[in-house]
Amino acid sequence: MTRIVKSFKVDDSVTFKEKILLWSKSFKTSIYLDSNEYKNREGDIESILAAGVIDKIPFTTENSFKKLDGFISKVNDWIFGFLSYDLKNEIEDLSSKNSTTFKTPNLFFFQPKKIWIIKSHTIEAHYLSEEDILIDWNHINSIQLLNNKVKNKKINFSPQLKRLDYIKKINKILSHIKRGDIYEVNFCMEWIARGKEIDPESVFRKLNKISKSPMSGFFRDKNFFLISSSPERFIKKTGKKIISQPIKGTAKRDPIEKNDLKIRCSLVNDPKERAENIMIVDLVRNDLSKFSVPGSVKVTELCKVYPFKQVNQMISTVESKLDNQKTIIDVLESTFPMGSMTGAPKVEALKIIDDLELSKRGVYSGSIGYIQPNGNFDFNVVIRSLLYDSQKKLLSFHVGSAITSSSIPEYEYDECLLKAKPMISIFD
Repeated sequence: MTRIVKSFKVDDSVTFKEKILLWSKSFKTSIYLDSNEYKNREGDIESILAAGVIDKIPFTTENSFKKLDGFISKVNDWIFGFLSYDLKNEIEDLSSKNSTTFKTPNLFFFQPKKIWIIKSHTIEAHYLSEEDILIDWNHINSIQLLNNKVKNKKINFSPQLKRLDYIKKINKILSHIKRGDIYEVNFCMEWIARGKEIDPESVFRKLNKISKSPMSGFFRDKNFFLISSSPERFIKKTGKKIISQPIKGTAKRDPIEKNDLKIRCSLVNDPKERAENIMIVDLVRNDLSKFSVPGSVKVTELCKVYPFKQVNQMISTVESKLDNQKTIIDVLESTFPMGSMTGAPKVEALKIIDDLELSKRGVYSGSIGYIQPNGNFDFNVVIRSLLYDSQKKLLSFHVGSAITSSSIPEYEYDECLLKAKPMISIFD
């Protein structure tokens, strides 16, 4: 499908982004992805919004990658959507008996009617009709932001795992590690608030403001919302270049620069945190080798600490060159779920996660992003994220940490609280 592309210039792209997010509220299905002008991002797309549905993949829990492959070929256009963590049960011989907070498909993608791409001070509209572009451009710019601010009420979340129960489960994981079953497991717990009404766009704006994460996203499909302030990239393809950027290693920020530098230095030299990161880097290298040109998989950045607004994070970058015989589906199927959200070895870690966690993760630990008609794509890891069902008035988020032989259960619990703080603070 050929889209009409029209460019505009704006002096204030930040204001335009707020307006376009409010404009998207009139659509039943939309997705907004924002890098928050993060200076170390890959590529030239600052933000992108897709709204309205031309076509979509029906609800799926089996043969999902085959359906996605067929959908890509059928529409030959931009598509946007998510991969749910439970897609793992189709990739590997796994099953999950845990409860489900949100009933979501294993993956969901749609072909949008309207796409807006923000590249610094240039705005691109990718539409099917030039007339519609000008109508929407004028509409978006006429939106008054001051009249659309919504104050969300205080909400108390209940952790589904109490501190003592959490510690018991971590000790079970440590027993698995001691026996040699696994080296590392990313263990998560869910926090839930029931009977609550929120304004999702307002919550996203607030979360995005306090976190300023480079892989943030807002997704809506009817009554289901994903509100994400993720700092982590799952996988990106540009031409034949593949890049994955696992995060492992977290420390608090300090408002005093000298103290913050000490924290970063301590994090980058912490043997436990480095071990966590390097284990996942090895896993990601192995995943990428399944579809890459032999010898092309390289670690271009190892255990580098990046400061974000709320926390310091240790990030590594793994790159490779895609084999000409391999497809988009080969890449996604070989790497999903992201190693930083599972553990190593991956399949055994997935089994232990299902055994010890109380609820299915759903879209959490999954990924949202887009695939272009030329085959390029970019996906995040869904962490630091809220899920909301406006019909059921149900709100939840997960937090987790990597458990290794060096883990101290009480400290891991404290790390989870640190990661939960931004989500909870939105509703204080």
